[in-house]
Amino acid sequence: MATLGAPLKDGARPGVSPMTFRAPVRDLAFSLRHVAGFERLADAFPEADADTVAAVLEAAGAFASDILAPLNRQGDLVGARLENGVVRTAPGFADAYQQFAQGGWTSLAAPAEHGGQGLPKTLEVAVLEMVQAANMAFGLCPMLSLGAIEALELCGSPEQKAKYLGKLVSGEWTGTMNLTEPQAGSDLAALTTMATPDGDGGWRITGQKIYITWGDHDAADNIVHLVLARTPDAPPGVKGISLFLAPKVLVGDDGKLGPANALRAGSLEHKLGIHGSPTCVMLFEGAKAELVGGLGQGLPNMFVMMNAARLQVGTQGVAIAERAYQQALAFSQDRAQGRSAWTGAYPSRLFDHPDVRRTLVLMKAHIEAARGICLSTAVAADLARAAPDAATRTAAKLREELLTPIAKAWSTDIGVWVASQGVQIHGGMGFIEETGAAQHYRDARIAPIYEGTNGIQAIDLVGRKLMLGEGQAVGDLMDDIRDTIDLLKASDLKSVGLRLEAALDAAASATAWLIERRAKAMPDALAGATAYQTLLGDVVGGWMLAKGALAADGEADAAWAESKRALARVFAEAVLAQVPGAAAGVMIGAADFEAMTPEVLGA
Repeated sequence: MATLGAPLKDGARPGVSPMTFRAPVRDLAFSLRHVAGFERLADAFPEADADTVAAVLEAAGAFASDILAPLNRQGDLVGARLENGVVRTAPGFADAYQQFAQGGWTSLAAPAEHGGQGLPKTLEVAVLEMVQAANMAFGLCPMLSLGAIEALELCGSPEQKAKYLGKLVSGEWTGTMNLTEPQAGSDLAALTTMATPDGDGGWRITGQKIYITWGDHDAADNIVHLVLARTPDAPPGVKGISLFLAPKVLVGDDGKLGPANALRAGSLEHKLGIHGSPTCVMLFEGAKAELVGGLGQGLPNMFVMMNAARLQVGTQGVAIAERAYQQALAFSQDRAQGRSAWTGAYPSRLFDHPDVRRTLVLMKAHIEAARGICLSTAVAADLARAAPDAATRTAAKLREELLTPIAKAWSTDIGVWVASQGVQIHGGMGFIEETGAAQHYRDARIAPIYEGTNGIQAIDLVGRKLMLGEGQAVGDLMDDIRDTIDLLKASDLKSVGLRLEAALDAAASATAWLIERRAKAMPDALAGATAYQTLLGDVVGGWMLAKGALAADGEADAAWAESKRALARVFAEAVLAQVPGAAAGVMIGAADFEAMTPEVLGA
């Protein structure tokens, strides 16, 4: 056992390395194959065969573990900095980004006509999970670029695609989204950034945007900013918002870089975590810009990028949970404290205390449940855009839209919870920055906030998604879960099936109540929205684990296969068993909340 004593030169104590990370290639491959239904993509993506997927996952895992993970701690300690008007990334980040781009990692799912590899988005999501787990601050850069690629692919003009997409796909340039302003957070109707015609068919943007992730940096030659702004004659509210493209460096018609555009990073935000990610206050000072899509179509066009980012942020929750879990697991085997109830040994590893091991198992179960949700959402997205037949595309689109808020919100909440449990397992050492456990907790905390807070995801789920296809989306989901329940009840996993069935029945009752109240008393439905989102996430997460448990019988490694079954059983008893009681919290109504004025609450 290592002795936990004086700090080492690099700031870590003996036996505690915040840089250690092992990419979960095996778990990802299992989840793709047995939980998310990756095989359903075979007709649409014949090139994504088993050998190709395995090679991509292995190579991405090696890059994440060997190149990105060792930079994570430096990114936190040093961070990005603004020097003489130039944003400098943390040590090693710019070089790592160049290696990332040269490795073709930004081109995986991009269209072939723009230099992409045309592979499924699902595989891209799996790769980004490993990247984000290795170094969350770094992973935000390509994540935003991938969203910009998707937005321009769907909404850009042929000229814009020709000028910008190739460089974004290659990773030579990066992308951002510019939405938030000091007075306009989630309420984009309040934004005031102005775009005025320049007389030559273009536009000039003036205004300030805040919280712009990787808004400026020294890792690429150019940055393509997608910016929401108003035009002089636009109507008030969201209908007056348009989407514009403003590059950091102007691009000629021949594709060559010209002079700098009239935009800059005014400052860097001082944040709780993700210090290696430069989060900028961006100043647009008459910057040259191009309209993307039609006037007044800015919000729906930007939502293409936002929805892509929401799934990736959900995956980010899985990723930071995986990183925190791995460190907690390693620490629990290294740190000796107390006497084991199992072995009687003294001193005993933390790992050999039943409560610690229960915590670790629940951490692992939640990670695999969230991973399954995110990858299943990605499979639905791939089928929605590329399935050969229209009926499959339609059904998949409903599933994608229904699962997206759950993938984003439930998974990021899990990321915070797992990271918090990781600190707890470290005990006092977890509260000490040098172990790195606190960094994961700090980094994780942003994910439930950005790309639409988790409360906004809940409002979207209850206010719009429950009625997709006149309720068909949620109905089909529940039917699929019941099919799995039937298989569980006919197997030696009957106990899991019974718990999942009771949880699903409770979710169905809560769903029916919400649909009834949203038609008659929307405040009642919205008051229960976040509770419902958590409840439905628990049920879908239990379903994901159950599918994995059923499939595990075919695995050659008996011990590893049994672990999948154990995770499903533990989740069923510890989480699904609580869902019927939690349903009451969904249906509490809004009357008591409405009565709680600021004065009553102590203002």
